[in-house]
Amino acid sequence: MSSATLPLLEDDTIAFGEEDLDTGAAKDTLKHPYVTFFHLAFRGASIFVYLFCRLFSDSFISTFVTVVLLLSMDFWTVKNITGRLMVGLRWWNYVDDDGKSHWVFESRKGQLQGRVNERESRIFWTTLVLTPLLWSVFFIIALFGLSLKWMLLVMIALVLSGANLYGYFKCKVGAKESVGSVTSDFFRRQVLQSAVSLVTRENTAPQANPMSQPANVV
Repeated sequence: MSSATLPLLEDDTIAFGEEDLDTGAAKDTLKHPYVTFFHLAFRGASIFVYLFCRLFSDSFISTFVTVVLLLSMDFWTVKNITGRLMVGLRWWNYVDDDGKSHWVFESRKGQLQGRVNERESRIFWTTLVLTPLLWSVFFIIALFGLSLKWMLLVMIALVLSGANLYGYFKCKVGAKESVGSVTSDFFRRQVLQSAVSLVTRENTAPQANPMSQPANVV
């Protein structure tokens, strides 16, 4: 299994980065309102059905199938459409003629990346990060409640939402960098900056002048 930063497979679809040539939209307006809606709709619907399904039906099977379908539609939409249009990122996989699996992590470059709408980007990354965290809370609740059937459903949600989060994180930081190395570098920089700021504050602190101390009067 290997990863690549450029597409290794030719197709007849629109070239990556050439989907949207309109750069005149204002930064505070959504360039892709329908895409943004479906980015939020499928994952919001899956969470809503999971939380309130017991109010409408006592059948776990129907709830399970409904939530899995919504999760699958959300995974496909985020992976193939919303990530490409809202943040200019794309990840995918294919198997070559030798049976070798290739993972491709792509990102728009230069002026193409400037087409990304700031508001859409915030919506995309906020929901992409918060959704796995929310499903993690549901998993803890199901774990302490010893509800194995609900744990299975939540684990499916974690796998699908976590896969998109990991894929787009790799696109963002670079396919050649591992998540662990990026995280360790981040914490290393934070510790170094904290140490430098602490030393700087100590060196710039005003020193007390012993001559200015008042003399004891008997």
